[in-house]
Amino acid sequence: MGTFDLLLQGLMAALEPMMLVYALIGVTLGTAVGVLPGIGPALTVALLLPVTYRLDPAGSLIMFAGIYYGGMYGGSTTSILLNTPGESASIVTALEGNKMARKGRGGPALATAAIGSFIAGLIATLLLAFIAPWVVRFALSFGPADYFALMVLAFITVSAAFGDSALRGITALFIGLGLGLIGIDLQTGQTRLAFGIPDLLDGIEVTTLAVALFAIGETLKVACSPTHLKEEVEAIKGSVWMTIEDWKRSWASWLRGTFIGFPIGAMPAGGADVASFLSYSAERNFSKHPEEFGEGAIEGVAGPEAANNASAAGTLVPLLTLGLPTTATAAIMLAGFQQFGLQPGPLLFANNATLVWALIASLLVANLMLLVLNLPLIGLWVRLLTIPKPWLYAGILSFATLGTIGANAAVMRIWGVSFSFELLLLLAFGILGYLLRRFGYPIAPVVVGLILGPMAEQQLRRALAISQGDPAVLFASPVAIVLYVVAALALLLPVFLRLRGRGQLLGQLATDED
Repeated sequence: MGTFDLLLQGLMAALEPMMLVYALIGVTLGTAVGVLPGIGPALTVALLLPVTYRLDPAGSLIMFAGIYYGGMYGGSTTSILLNTPGESASIVTALEGNKMARKGRGGPALATAAIGSFIAGLIATLLLAFIAPWVVRFALSFGPADYFALMVLAFITVSAAFGDSALRGITALFIGLGLGLIGIDLQTGQTRLAFGIPDLLDGIEVTTLAVALFAIGETLKVACSPTHLKEEVEAIKGSVWMTIEDWKRSWASWLRGTFIGFPIGAMPAGGADVASFLSYSAERNFSKHPEEFGEGAIEGVAGPEAANNASAAGTLVPLLTLGLPTTATAAIMLAGFQQFGLQPGPLLFANNATLVWALIASLLVANLMLLVLNLPLIGLWVRLLTIPKPWLYAGILSFATLGTIGANAAVMRIWGVSFSFELLLLLAFGILGYLLRRFGYPIAPVVVGLILGPMAEQQLRRALAISQGDPAVLFASPVAIVLYVVAALALLLPVFLRLRGRGQLLGQLATDED
């Protein structure tokens, strides 16, 4: 069956009433969390993991993907109106978007961001649909040694791509790998690091760890923050619609941003922040009005916003085909797949083809929903910025606690006292999440280490068993060697791309000031 037929079948499944409801909930929540500074898609998906534990797997994953796309859309609102990027990928949008808002052109800035995001998301989703099967055919030939090399690539990727220091990323990764050892060894049946606690025999729940690190840790960080800056929202003046001149200046930027963002998002060492910086640099070079950059050039909003959303679709290529997360949200979505007993990778397309293609097709529907939601309801999204942070984070704590209890309500009794062991783990990992943030360590590698660590161990032991203990088998395959080389490059490539993109940006801004 061809890609067109599979995509059409997926679209029919995605257009079922309940799937549309899941998609609508996802894009609405995603836009809301994108608008709220400090609340990102990763945190929201983590919060929903325990809540969706008993829901339909396809609907839940469609909702998660909608949150991811919606978060990219919503981040432009705070960048343009508040000059406060919710995520690093929205920093570039704030440079030109907020200048446009201060000149009374916040409406066109929001419009070009929304329309550019729609076009980029549409094209990138189609690219995802046609490229993913090719990657799957290649990955189906992998042996145990190749899969272990792929896991090494995943470990290096998350360690190098998240945070400013590869050493801190690796440290965080090893925390996750250590947690992954807890429980029963699948090869020998022996108990490891359970310390006689029955609740640890099944290992650490990924959902508990994800909710604790992303939700509880972030809340504790905000509560301990000594500064509370007053944020001023720029009012939207005039029409939100773009003029003919705005369309002429934006359409090429949307396309350039799309074809910059998609491959960067699909790269093991890429990411939306890298794509947005490179897109902004490209727009300055191609623009017929370079003197407007730094003063509110609409191309500086159109290109990076398209790159943001295209990179989100690009991120799903390695996640769905290889099980390789390249962003924090992708790492949490990986936990979401495992929650339903699904493992992203080539076998996912073979064993759960209906679900995968419904998920890919739902992104097309989500893009259309987001376009309808963003422009007419911009006033509603701006009002979300007035929610007091104490109320917001108190709600997050309550939601995280109730979700964890709902997913695992087991109670322990020690010395006559009854308590929930899962809530104790939630608190302990929440404190760990706060300490990691406090000292500049990334969070996503811990979750990836817990998820992929046992899988890497299993593939390593299988490869060594086949070779009767000869470690040379790990380097015998050309595929494994290529993956190791890519892993080595992944340590250096993020630093190079970020320095190049930001260096060009800072240099051009300095030139403008002179």
